[in-house]
Amino acid sequence: MKLDFENGIPIYLQIADQIEDSILSGVFPEDTQVPSTTEISTLYKINPATVLKGMTLLVDGGILYKRRGVGMFVREGAKEKVRAKRRRAFFDDYVCALLAEAKKLEITPDEIIRMITEGAGK
Repeated sequence: MKLDFENGIPIYLQIADQIEDSILSGVFPEDTQVPSTTEISTLYKINPATVLKGMTLLVDGGILYKRRGVGMFVREGAKEKVRAKRRRAFFDDYVCALLAEAKKLEITPDEIIRMITEGAGK
């Protein structure tokens, strides 16, 4: 897990994002325990409440679940849930912006596809 204290993104969001990345990459498979709030807060020298806030986002989003007295675990289906959430965000953040800019520049959908195909080959 890598946290950037200088980029302006709240630490709790970075923690949630990093755990999601680890789920997508297979570091934390379904039904496995993720590092505890204490472990993360000690490692990065941050307030445990900040870590808990990030974890709570994932619990509320159905990505993690709590086992009382044991810790936080990856929920079944979490990988697909994270993938679907990130695909929606990709569409909203990148595709919509790309299409809006293309419209201003009078770039056709066929031209966009050609540009993407060319770019993918590099």
